[in-house]
Amino acid sequence: MAQISVDQENKTSWMIILAGLIVILSLVAYYVLASQTIWVRLAALLGGFAVAFIVAAVSSDGKRFFAYTKESVAEAKKVVWPSRKETTQMTFIVFAFVVIMSLFLWATDKLIEWLVFSIFLGWK
Repeated sequence: MAQISVDQENKTSWMIILAGLIVILSLVAYYVLASQTIWVRLAALLGGFAVAFIVAAVSSDGKRFFAYTKESVAEAKKVVWPSRKETTQMTFIVFAFVVIMSLFLWATDKLIEWLVFSIFLGWK
């Protein structure tokens, strides 16, 4: 039983490697066909990508990837987005916090500057 899963895993690895080689060959074909029209070059490139996609999709890793993608889309559909009013309110809260924090940091900086330069160093 373990031998079958190892063979299947090796087959999947080779299929992914084959898909990668097909992508590389389609890129090479695109540049080798530089004297041809753009449509011939794009057909070679996109055709190679399509074949590589199909080879990768029929592997077990590819099937798992597509199952994961389907589940991710299903989960994304479950997301409850805030209403326009809630979004506007939260935006104003964030802006108010930023203004208050910037004023606090400015005041702290000026206090430390006054303490260091006027009190400790006596420069002013």
